Amino acid sequence: MCFTADEALFLLENDFDDLLMGYPVVDKGQIESLIPHLKAGKELVFMVDLVEHLQLLDSIGQSSEFTFDVCIDIDMSSTYPGLHFGVRRSSIRNEASLQLLLNALNGCPALKLRGIMGYEAQVAGLGDANPNQKLKSRVIQYLKKRSVNEFSERRKKAVDLIRKNGFEIDLVNGGGTGSIESTIEEPWVSEVTAGSGFYAPHLFDYYIRFRHLPAAAYAVQIVRRPSKNIYTCLGGGYIASGGIEAEKAPIIYLPEKARLDKNEGAGEVQTPVFYDGNINLNIGDPIFLRHSKAGELCERFNELYLISGNEIVDVVPTYRGEGKCFL
Repeated sequence: MCFTADEALFLLENDFDDLLMGYPVVDKGQIESLIPHLKAGKELVFMVDLVEHLQLLDSIGQSSEFTFDVCIDIDMSSTYPGLHFGVRRSSIRNEASLQLLLNALNGCPALKLRGIMGYEAQVAGLGDANPNQKLKSRVIQYLKKRSVNEFSERRKKAVDLIRKNGFEIDLVNGGGTGSIESTIEEPWVSEVTAGSGFYAPHLFDYYIRFRHLPAAAYAVQIVRRPSKNIYTCLGGGYIASGGIEAEKAPIIYLPEKARLDKNEGAGEVQTPVFYDGNINLNIGDPIFLRHSKAGELCERFNELYLISGNEIVDVVPTYRGEGKCFL
């Protein structure tokens, strides 16, 4: 799965040949830049949820004498009185809106429908077992259970309606790191997307249905010691995207029992750390932190060090290390 057309182009140029766009591409030049690779036999499925998306792709496809594969993004959020539970992305929220898009798709000869996608962010990215927020966690558990039943039925109805309209699809994408366990229970789902889960950032520490072993951390160096039990490190303020809340800030991984200063947190230029444990820390030593999510961390560093046991076994570049910044 890709984020932008530029990312897809980079991957196609580096021997990837089966890609799904996670978001619509509405830049004509970017779409046209992908066509030579697709005509050479590589596969890329474009994401759509508006008639405008279909019209743009169909126009380019007809003028280029090429048929684009498309995937319809189905909204998986739940709406309750006074609460929108989920993310605001797709316009396709029910069978009526899906039928209108299918009707428009019938008039687009340069497009082929491959399937649907539905991202249940309210389950995938929202912890429900935080011991420090027991009441909130119980509320989230209730809302998640209710929402899972809703979007599962919505996804099934979407698949049935598409096939009723005569479209043969082979792609039903769902899920996210935090909703894999529930999404795979839907027999009509053909694949589940997991991104951050490969790194197991701390956003996924408190879920009822799973517990992942932390797989990534970053180090900041101690450069000052303003008092006996306070160690000030250089940099470290790598905040995750999304709503501004405490869960999006980094947490200290090692040494154990070390903690951030509540007033300063992890900062752009310095991160004070309180620690009075048994390890003797000195100027120049590292403090290890874990990021809340995964993608933003890779935007900050050029390389990832791969560790097996107590040894560094490989070093691999991130997109940043490859000199790329996809917007």
